[in-house]
Formats: sequence, C-alpha cells, structure tokens
Amino acid sequence: MINKLNAMEDRFNELEEAISQPEIILDYEKYQQLLKERSSLQPVVEKYAQYKAVSRQIGEARELLSDPLLSSEAGAEIDQLCGELSRLEGELKIMLVPPDPMDSRNVILEIRAGVGGEEAALFSADLLRMYLKYADRNNLSAEVLSASDSDLGGINEALLMLSGPDAFARMKFESGVHCVKRVPVTESSGRIHTSTVTVAVFPEAEDIELEINPADLRIDVFHASGHGGQGVNTTDSAVRITHLPTNTVVTCQDERSQLENKAKALKVLRSRLLDRMAQEKAESVAQDRKSQIRWGGRSDKIRTYYFNHDYVVDHRLGLTVNRVANVMNGEISPFIEALRLAEKTDRLSAQQDWK
Repeated sequence: MINKLNAMEDRFNELEEAISQPEIILDYEKYQQLLKERSSLQPVVEKYAQYKAVSRQIGEARELLSDPLLSSEAGAEIDQLCGELSRLEGELKIMLVPPDPMDSRNVILEIRAGVGGEEAALFSADLLRMYLKYADRNNLSAEVLSASDSDLGGINEALLMLSGPDAFARMKFESGVHCVKRVPVTESSGRIHTSTVTVAVFPEAEDIELEINPADLRIDVFHASGHGGQGVNTTDSAVRITHLPTNTVVTCQDERSQLENKAKALKVLRSRLLDRMAQEKAESVAQDRKSQIRWGGRSDKIRTYYFNHDYVVDHRLGLTVNRVANVMNGEISPFIEALRLAEKTDRLSAQQDWK
C-alpha cells in the first residue's frame, strides 16, 4: 500500500509542475485532462500527508520514552497517535479501492408504481421529483425521457436520465423497492396505507459495447397520450421497441418526433440489456462470495418513508434520517454517501493484497 501511495504522490507532484507550464496552459484540452487527473489524486495525497505526519509524531514521541521525566506522557501520546494512525490507514485503504468501471457513466432510472393503486402512482411522482431535486442540488443534468400519467396526477411509470460526474456511482443504490406509509389523499377515514414503488437503475450503455441485431427488434408506433400538448393523439409519434430474445420492452412518447422517441427508446434498451448482462455477471460472482449488503436487487425492499412519524429508514444499513419533507426535497445524500462507503468497505474486505 505504501508503495502505491508514494507513486500516487510522485504523480501528483508531477502534475502540479506540469499544469504550471505555459505550453500546457495554452493547450486547453491537455490542461483540462491534467487538472482532472490532479483532482482525482488530491484527496488521497492529502490523506497520505496526514498519515505521514502522524507517523513522524509517533517516531518523535518514541525517542522520549527513554527520558524518565517524559516517558509517561510520551507513552500516552503514542497510544493516542497509534489510534489516529490506524484510522487514517483504514481510510486510505478504502480510498484506494478501485472504482466500479461503470461509476462514471450517466444513469437511467426507471420508476414504476407497484402495490397501492393510485397512491403508488402518486408516490412515483414524488420520487421522480425527489431525484430531479437531488440532481439540481448536485450539479447533475436531468432529463425525463418518458412518463405515463395516472388519473390523479401521479405517474404509473417514468424514465429519467441523470448526466454528470459519477452519476451512476451516486444513484446505483437507489435500485429496489421503495415503500411509503402515509394517509393517501384518496383516504377519507385517515387510515395509514402502505404502497410501493420499484426503482430500477442502470448505467447508460455506449454503442460500441452492445451490438443489437435489428432482426431481434419489433418496433411499434402509436398515438402518444398524456404529455405532448397539441401533438398528442394526432400523429403516430410514440414508439414501443421490443427486444424479442429477452422480451425487453421500452416505450417512449414524450417527444413530438417519432425519430426522437425511437432514438431515446433505443438508448434505454441498450442500457437495460447492458444492465441485464451486468446483473447476470454479478449473480455468478455472488455465488463465490456472499456480499455483506444486498446491493439493490430489484425485489429488495431498500427504504421506507414514514410520513406519519417523519423519518425515512434505509433497511440495508439500518440508517434513519429525520424530516421526510427534506428527503423528498432531494436531500438523499446521507443515504447515498453511507452506501458508497459501505460498498467500498465491503469490497475492501474481499481483497487480500494489502501489504
């Protein structure tokens, strides 16, 4: 580990020198590339500097152990510093865990109403707004690819794309069943109901990763409904694509142009098929090593929103966050950051190469 940290520190110093050179500054693309690499190394290098500083302090304190007047204080200080060194070492190991290669991808979320009828559809709309607000708070671009409205203003199904730095890394743990316990607007007697919404999350696929045989696709066009203004129900602009070998179906209807809807549907289809391949690979890996945390299985209940008690519980970590209104306003970072740390810790426990 120390050798790797020293190499990263050397590279960081090289980059610091390089980005100050006039010829690099004038080359915008190269300059931005080096800045990005430098930024990725900086947190680790700064943490390593803390680690080395504490190591030096331990060495200095040990030199005082031979002094009868200072040995007691030096021993106490060494105990405290060793605890600090151990903490920093643990943090460095987690920071050095290789990222998931998909983490930097844009992400597509599929939000689908489950058990609960109209109340589930209303909560689907709430979750869609929650993710849009989270994106706005965290410098992610958001685009609603498709949405199917319910009778009371909810959403039966929606497709949302989030683009930006580490979009998939942030959102991948949202995959699973979200439960809500509250008094629905449709409930006149004030009884609390339980409804569910399923969220599926998958990284955007690149064209070169997945070749789709046109013969494997059935493409249907039909009148759009719901969103679309004057263009609704006047042209066959909505598109439904079925991938016959896997029976994967994607529908897009929010654009006026049939071609635009087809392009969006193909983008979603590629991502779903890539996600299917990744899920199959993950299942085969899981047979060899049981994960400590269930990472977003489609049927797993991952989170419950208790409106009547004003808190939200993530069942994977037992993490409780108060103020449901804040969570629904996009403040889901406490869940996301805790789950990202837990994933790295889990992956670290499987590695045997820390020397």
